[in-house]
Amino acid sequence: MKPLADRVIIAPAAAEEKTKSGIIIPDTAKEKPQRGEVVAIGEGKVADSGTLIAPQVKVGDQVLYGKYAGTEITVDGEDYLIMRESDIFAVL
Repeated sequence: MKPLADRVIIAPAAAEEKTKSGIIIPDTAKEKPQRGEVVAIGEGKVADSGTLIAPQVKVGDQVLYGKYAGTEITVDGEDYLIMRESDIFAVL
């Protein structure tokens, strides 16, 4: 799977099962993870001048992204997010 332009495919991290104090979190109370691993990246964004701006992230990077960023997709039973590189806040 190869994303186009400045899009990135991310495998989200698993939701927390327990709190730090050991309390088990039920499925209905789990929050969507806001971090994941970059699985694939596009070629980059084309600037107004026509030059190609290369992506700043690379495959394998652990990243933080917005709570409602991206579009959820499922490929071969695996869940992924596809989003623009600008939706990524930080590389861990």
